[in-house]
Amino acid sequence: MLHELHIESLGVIDRLDLVLGRGLTALTGETGAGKTMLVEAISLLVGGRADATMVRPGAGEARVEGRFVSGDEEFVLARVIPVDGRSRAYVNGRLATAANLAELGERFVDLHGQHAHQRLLSAAEQRDALDRYCRTDLEPLRAARASVTEIDAALAALGGDSRARAREVDLLRFQVQELETAAITSAREDVELDGEHDLLAGAVEHRAAGAAAVDALAGDDGATDAVSAALRALAGRLPFAELERRLLAAAADLDDIASELRSKVDAIDEDPERLADVRARLQLLRDLRRKYGDTLEEVLAFQAEAGGRLAELEGYEARVEALEAERAAAVAAAATAAAAVGAARRAGAARLGPEVQEHLRQLAMPHAEVAVEVGDEDPGDEVAFLLAANPGSPLLPLARVASGGELARTMLAVRLVLTEAPDTLVFDEVDAGIGGAAAVAVGQSLAALGQRHQVLVVTHLAQVAALADTQVVVSKRVTDGVTVADAVVVDGEARVAEVARMLSGDLAGAAARSHAADLLASSAERLRR
Repeated sequence: MLHELHIESLGVIDRLDLVLGRGLTALTGETGAGKTMLVEAISLLVGGRADATMVRPGAGEARVEGRFVSGDEEFVLARVIPVDGRSRAYVNGRLATAANLAELGERFVDLHGQHAHQRLLSAAEQRDALDRYCRTDLEPLRAARASVTEIDAALAALGGDSRARAREVDLLRFQVQELETAAITSAREDVELDGEHDLLAGAVEHRAAGAAAVDALAGDDGATDAVSAALRALAGRLPFAELERRLLAAAADLDDIASELRSKVDAIDEDPERLADVRARLQLLRDLRRKYGDTLEEVLAFQAEAGGRLAELEGYEARVEALEAERAAAVAAAATAAAAVGAARRAGAARLGPEVQEHLRQLAMPHAEVAVEVGDEDPGDEVAFLLAANPGSPLLPLARVASGGELARTMLAVRLVLTEAPDTLVFDEVDAGIGGAAAVAVGQSLAALGQRHQVLVVTHLAQVAALADTQVVVSKRVTDGVTVADAVVVDGEARVAEVARMLSGDLAGAAARSHAADLLASSAERLRR
């Protein structure tokens, strides 16, 4: 809902602040006072076309701001139109585009009348409106279409080009065979082989070093002999008892170490053939890493993936057959769902058109004909609202209706039938060319709509204004040769005076004021019912 509207330097408006409420608000005033500029300001806020000619003469730029509240969300939209350069848009103080405003505007506002921003003129909105009216269940169709799309993607992933598929199979077979022949034992095989390679490549040096160590420990005059001599020297001497025990332990350790060294030295064999095998294996593993992954773990992962893909392609015919069977079932389900949607839309269209027509004929269009047309091809996505405003006129799409007043009344009739709409509805020229009972009917219809939405209507009819919850009078005055427009909410005697003016023009005498008071009282009583 539009809570606040601020306008600066737009047309005849110098500066204007307006607080708006729920229900029906009538915007009244003399012709040329600037009522339509209020509607134009709202249109600018929701992405309408901006033009430098809108800027008030003498001003550098025009500015419009509006605070919209929808549920728990609040947005401040702004539009700035400079005399020179392109217009600027803001959402909550941040730079935006006119498209951003239009996107938000679709949620907040619906303009009807001589302005371009009219949701129900779009084919998509008309289709959605029909679906809401007849409660079309679109879920089975969406699910079936999604299934067809998913199956088509699976078929495409298999490879639709037989030559490309054959090339991929040949490559995968080579890769899988190469990796299977390599028979990698584990992801650490190359690390383990590196250790074995170091041992084999330095066997001579390793044996010599080990033998020298054994001799130093257990040879003549080696470490063990020296420790034994020390033990003999300390044997039985009480001051060295603790050290003697430690030397005994060290002697035992030296014997163990010397024994293990001999075993290690004896186990090291020079094996040129095994060394060559290890080197060849390491080179093979390096080649595989170069082609298939930085590590053997990645190489093994590639092998598994390539094997799976090869199996999938080699079973292509069977897989294609299964997928095509699934696709046929999904297409059949989509066709059935589309037929159900088409039938629901056609049945709903047959009811919706006459309902709108009935309302429209009460709005000073007694000969109007309305039809909702649904395309012959299921699911009937081609939906069009058609109107023939006068006898003998052909049914035409709403977008081609020439009269702003006729179009606005048609939109009003549609909104009276459809319960779902944006929070704020704006009607301009809805009462063009009507009066009497038709004017009362228009006012009652707008008041009924105001029970569900915030409705703003530019009107010249006292009957419509009297039925409004709030009346805003737009007037203009000349100051120092400059015309300025103002807008104020009127109540009490001020409202009676404005309705009297609407009834009799500037010559609003006592009779007109009495009639206006009676009209307001009668309207208030009618609204209470």
